[in-house]
Parts: sequence; C-alpha cells; structure tokens
Amino acid sequence: MKFIFAEGPSQGARVIGAMILSILLMVMDHRFHQTETLRSTLSVLTYPIQFLAETPSNIGSWVMETLQTRRELQQSNQSLHRENLKLKAELQLVAALQAENERLRDLLGSAYKIGNRVLVAELSAMDLDPFRQQIVVDKGSRSGVFEGQAVLDAHAVMGQVIHVSPLNATVLLITDVEHALPVQVLRNGLRTIAVGSGRINQLEMPYLPNNADIRSDDLLVTSGLGGKFPPGYPVARVTEVKRQPGKPFATVLARPLAQLDRTREALLVWEVNVPPEFPEEEQQPAPAALPDTEVTAP
Repeated sequence: MKFIFAEGPSQGARVIGAMILSILLMVMDHRFHQTETLRSTLSVLTYPIQFLAETPSNIGSWVMETLQTRRELQQSNQSLHRENLKLKAELQLVAALQAENERLRDLLGSAYKIGNRVLVAELSAMDLDPFRQQIVVDKGSRSGVFEGQAVLDAHAVMGQVIHVSPLNATVLLITDVEHALPVQVLRNGLRTIAVGSGRINQLEMPYLPNNADIRSDDLLVTSGLGGKFPPGYPVARVTEVKRQPGKPFATVLARPLAQLDRTREALLVWEVNVPPEFPEEEQQPAPAALPDTEVTAP
C-alpha cells in the first residue's frame, strides 16, 4: 500500500532533470560525438513515421507538378506544331521562288541564244477542252503582241498567237490537231510539215515518202517557210520512223522539245528586222527580270 500511495518527484523537478539530461546529451554529441550511433539508430526507427507524415504533402506536390508539366508539354507541342507548319509553308514558297528564278534565268538565256527581240509572258490560263491545246498568256495588244506571233519557252517552239486582246493573248500549241508547222531536219535540211496529233507529247510528219532520209533522234527545227516562224528554232526530236511497203508515206513521230505541260513562262518573239509597235511607256528600258520587260539579245 505504501508503494501505491508513494509520491515521486514533482513535475517541475522532472522538467528540470529532462533539460539537464538534454543539455548533457547535446554537449556529448557536439563535442565528443558519443551519440552518433544512437542518433542513427533512432532515425532509422522514426523514418516510417516521418515518411507517413510527409506523404500527403509529397503526393500533392507530385500531382501539381505532373499537371503543370503536362500542360506545359501540350502548349509546347502546339507551339512547335504551328511553327513547323509555318516553316513548311515558307520552305514551299522558297522552293517555288527558286524554281521560278531558274525558269526566268532559262528564259533570259534562251532570249540571248535566239538573237531576236522577245517579251517574257506568264501563263494565265489554259483551255479545258481536251480536244484543244491552247494556253492564255498575260500579254496582249497593249504590249505589242500580234496574231501569228511565234511563242517559245526556254527550250523550243511552243506555238503561235491566234487571238489577241488588249491584256492577254491566246496561243495555239504546236501539238493541237489544227496546227501545222514547216520544219526541216537539221542534219540534212530535209523539209516537211509537223502536224499536231492532239497529244501533248507527240507530233506527226505525215507527208514524208518512204525513201526520205530521216532517222530516229533527228532534230527538227523551223524552216522559216510560211513567214510565221523565223528559221532555226528547235521544235522536236524524231522518236519513231516506220516505213511500210505499198504505202506512199512513212509514219514519222516526234516529241516536242518545249515543256508544253509544265512551263509557266513563255517568250513572245519578234525578228530583229521586224520591231513591234510598243506603246511609249513600254519603250523605256527596264530590268530584264520584270514581267513586262523587253529583252534585246546581242
């Protein structure tokens, strides 16, 4: 009974004793490192409690960081996608400008090779009738264009002007079935007529006898007969020669050298001795690269 009712040290004494013990432990740990092992053991035992206490905060931080990172990634992805589309569009424009520059250089070089007075025109429309092979260029009578005028690209003869308005002109291509062009074989001077077949990549020479001296790969040039085309312009290259006994004429086919289905610019040609009647505002010299510029080759 005495043990049950015995009184221990007072509360104040206990607090003071605990403070003294704490101070002694801190001094021993700081000065003599005597409690390093004890502290490490206690930290291992209390780690689960510390982990559980920090878990809600860690989960909240992880969720916020994940959502924020996902949002930033989505925004960055959208921004990069838009920038990629923009750069692709600009790249296409650069490629188109480069191709156009090369075409204009070819046209300019062709003008100097021709040695005649030329005007650079751009294709503005084409005939949608499958049985007609015509194009429309953006130069007309105001630029001195006239009916029957020869039209070339950077490689060869394209056709001739058949209709002129003040602002544009219609060109009949050499492959149209109604077009006939006097040509000659460059190798031996043999003259014939190249007739359009209705196909964009084929000409016919229906009036050559079987014994005519013509071969595959012969180059055909304008003969100058008829007064429409000056002599010496490339027209086509022979692709097939069939001689059939019993028939008066051979079957001769040729491939046009002009890029009739791909060209964007054309050359309207005047011979040097037949200058066109240009308006006064178009007689002023201008840089050769402008669309309405006349180019006089040396």
